[in-house]
Amino acid sequence: MLFKSQEGKIAILKLYNQKLQNLCIEYSEKLVETQFGTTNVIITGDSELPPLVLIHGTGGCAPLMLESFSELSNHYCVYAVDVLAQPNKSDENRLDMKTLDYGQWLLEVIIKLRLKEVTLVGFSFGGLISLKALEFSEIPIKEVYLIAPVYIVNGNPLLGLFKMLMPLKKFIKTNNQRYIKKVMNVLFSEYDDFALTFMSSTFQYCNMDFSPLPVISKRNAENIVTPITIFAGENDIMFPGKKMLKRAKRIFPSLKEVVLIEGSKHVPNSKDFRAIEHSIK
Repeated sequence: MLFKSQEGKIAILKLYNQKLQNLCIEYSEKLVETQFGTTNVIITGDSELPPLVLIHGTGGCAPLMLESFSELSNHYCVYAVDVLAQPNKSDENRLDMKTLDYGQWLLEVIIKLRLKEVTLVGFSFGGLISLKALEFSEIPIKEVYLIAPVYIVNGNPLLGLFKMLMPLKKFIKTNNQRYIKKVMNVLFSEYDDFALTFMSSTFQYCNMDFSPLPVISKRNAENIVTPITIFAGENDIMFPGKKMLKRAKRIFPSLKEVVLIEGSKHVPNSKDFRAIEHSIK
């Protein structure tokens, strides 16, 4: 199970709904039944506009993605998906990262929503999901934008252990804010009080997956024909930007553009998110 207790789940969903309300947008929520679990999707923007699907990262949720990409609904009908087994309204079923299950799940959501010619935007773990979807079937997907994606390269494991994993484990054990702030300072280019509260609550109330992250094989990457744009953080210790773009250029024949976000950590700041949004528009 994802949530350690019912009280923890209530606390997380309260924060989720608070963020969604504070966005001050017109939206609808839809539950999509898949073989992997019930998936919550937030839909905003004119349904006559082209479809764009947003996939958040680990410890995230759809409202946070909608906040980062607030202008896209002027140009697309935006479908922000709550990833399974994350602090959100979708089911708690954790899929196997080493298989194509996450890709098959996303494709099933897209098909059940009756979407075609989809623009896919995946951040962090959402990048892994997006690439797994392309490996499974590219048919309904028109183009993909990946921001600091998991699944192309991994950073130095020792650096990750000392700067991220150890403080995170200490926070989970002690609930001392000093430790979660250390993690936030490594991950985020900038963050506000809500991000700190949401991350603290996630690691306090949820059983998160700390298993090793897989990397796409050159052979599988070469089979992808859908145009891919990658934005990588120069100072991202988890998925180093220069290393990522170097490998991406080598393995993806369908690579359309690469952007190294100068000075950015794993999570870009609001100015960089605006620039990414401008590229997508």
